[in-house]
Amino acid sequence: MEGANLPFVSVVIPVRNEHKYIRACLDSVLCQDYPRDRHEVLLAVGPSEDDTEEIIREYEERYEHIHMLLNLKGTISCGLNIGIKAAKGEYIVRMDAHSEFAENYISKCVEYLLKTGVENVGGPMVARGKIPFQKAVALAYHSPFALGGGKQHIKGYEGYSDTVFLGAFRKSTAEKVGLFDEKLILNEDDDFNFRISEIGGKIFITSEIRSIYYPRDTYMGLIKQYFGYGLWKVAVIKKHRRPARLSHLVPMMFVLFLMFGGLLSCFNKGIRKYYAGVLGLYTALDAGASFKLEVEDNPDSLMLRLRLMLIHFLLHVSYGCGFIVGILRFRHYPEAAQKACRRGQSVDKPV
Repeated sequence: MEGANLPFVSVVIPVRNEHKYIRACLDSVLCQDYPRDRHEVLLAVGPSEDDTEEIIREYEERYEHIHMLLNLKGTISCGLNIGIKAAKGEYIVRMDAHSEFAENYISKCVEYLLKTGVENVGGPMVARGKIPFQKAVALAYHSPFALGGGKQHIKGYEGYSDTVFLGAFRKSTAEKVGLFDEKLILNEDDDFNFRISEIGGKIFITSEIRSIYYPRDTYMGLIKQYFGYGLWKVAVIKKHRRPARLSHLVPMMFVLFLMFGGLLSCFNKGIRKYYAGVLGLYTALDAGASFKLEVEDNPDSLMLRLRLMLIHFLLHVSYGCGFIVGILRFRHYPEAAQKACRRGQSVDKPV
């Protein structure tokens, strides 16, 4: 298909407090080979404490196909819904401000939606870092020890999956499943893809849909992010009344072991030895995973791997703590989720 025969596409990007990344993201969007008269870029901007809105306003004034929409609630799910409702396109391509996209990203999304006939397509999450800490976090995204080896984190994966990084879908599909659930502050994509599967739809990942994701670049930002993932994973599980997978439960069990095992080991020598042994085993597995992972040529590869060991631990503990708090907070779902949403949680995720 060429020119006027190409379907019209709406790119939707929820944004909040993205001073560091929004220019690079939009510059990569502007480099797309998909004709500008056949797509629009809708940025749903939440209340920001930095100059994100001013930067986007600059781009809006310079380029006719870029439009800023206000997302007063500030959450990702609300931002996505605002963009989808305003979209003129038959197809929605979701993008993330923490990412940069290959010049054929939109083209490949449309191509694979048409070629496969599935309801949602996307590429693997390929993480990169700009500073040493962020480089280590990026490695963790591709470490099965860190995240359980989800298909969307395998760089060369090609095939069906239960979820996908960002995603592209028909507007009619989003409307059919009821858009994104605005009660969910995080994990809205898991819920969205689960509802696609419930109606018999399929989700497809291809390495030809290429982008680069930049993860959190501070320890506190990473801890808050994964605490939130654990917390809101419980809400998704409660909503769909499905059992948690073992990979969801392991971090929680690890945290409980650290808490209660540490306490009991203060009073019993046998428990103390068992506790030390399990911690030693965890450290060995952590080191094995960290030093086995392939790393591009880097003069500081030793420090990178040591930092990765710490990041593995922080991911597991923060996710596990979030999951425990989620069990307590969302025991009365959805009322608890609605209350949390009304408190105005941050859109500063990613996808």
